Amino acid sequence: QVQLVESGGGLVQAGGSLRLSCAASGDTFSSYGMGWFRQTPGKERKFVVGISGSGGTTYYEDSVKGRFTISRDNAKNTVYLQMNNLKPEDTAVYYCAATNSEWTTGWSYNYWGQGTQVTVSS
Repeated sequence: QVQLVESGGGLVQAGGSLRLSCAASGDTFSSYGMGWFRQTPGKERKFVVGISGSGGTTYYEDSVKGRFTISRDNAKNTVYLQMNNLKPEDTAVYYCAATNSEWTTGWSYNYWGQGTQVTVSS
């Protein structure tokens, strides 16, 4: 098992940047694919970005391609989400998640952080 704690959310103006971090503890971090999801009120949690255990392969949902970058530091048991050129529609609660199964699809993630709010003002 792995425990996840996010940090780095906040309020930013449109066009600005934020960096989210997710610190993991417990099992061997590099054996887990990692992802970031986001959720707005009344909507389902959506898989946004993912990264393989080694960090060598990534996935981006179309709306964030070219603006968001996921990375991981396995020595620090941490995954990051760099968000640039933020838009009001990026406003959501962002969740870090881990899977020891297929990481490229949202359904396989079975470990979750508590979430961190990102608010982008226009």
